[in-house]
Amino acid sequence: MNILAIDTSTYVMGVALLKEGVPVGEIVTHEKKNHSVRLMAGIRSLFNEVDLEPKDLDRIVVSEGPGSYTGVRIGVTTAKTMAWGLGIPVVGVSSMEQLAQNGRHFPGLISPFFDARRGQVFTGLYEDQHGTVRELKENRMAIHTNWIEALKEFSQPILFLSPDMEKHEQLIQDELGELAVIGSPMECLPRPTELALIGMQKPVQGDTHTFSPNYLRLAEAEAKWLEANGKRKENG
Repeated sequence: MNILAIDTSTYVMGVALLKEGVPVGEIVTHEKKNHSVRLMAGIRSLFNEVDLEPKDLDRIVVSEGPGSYTGVRIGVTTAKTMAWGLGIPVVGVSSMEQLAQNGRHFPGLISPFFDARRGQVFTGLYEDQHGTVRELKENRMAIHTNWIEALKEFSQPILFLSPDMEKHEQLIQDELGELAVIGSPMECLPRPTELALIGMQKPVQGDTHTFSPNYLRLAEAEAKWLEANGKRKENG
């Protein structure tokens, strides 16, 4: 199966190509620049480097979110436009599931996350099962302190992975102590090849026209808590 994978869910931009199910190339940039300017240039450059053309593709896999609203929208729109023109399907993969793959073989739990501002994160919970990363708790938007508090109940080592680690590392270590394992800088970056490999295994659901991102929203109780605390700060 020939696959193009697209990830713009964070400031990391990644594209990858599989030829007959085997990775043949990827481009990843870690600079905080405009995805709308660089994405198509990156895709064209990658095709120029490998023995594939867009007409050879069987499907396009895209990170469907959660993540940056603008970033996710750019990636999904590009994937849908290309797929529509080529007459092939789009397959969406959770950005949390994609990042969690970097914790494959970790002997504990895996908590990937992206910063969502105001003390919130997009996150989920995974674990390795014989070399395959499985979801334990569904992706969500949560207040990070509340999420970490809930993770204490597992009493297991937890690997945290995030391109936004520097904003949250101290909180994680203060709350979990020795149970917290902080991923290395390379482990904390999503890889488009992992996205492609996951998407190759997933069934096509629906058609290209109806495919939509998964932006996620804060749980109602937590949204009310934030609103209430925001009003208290405004009132002094």
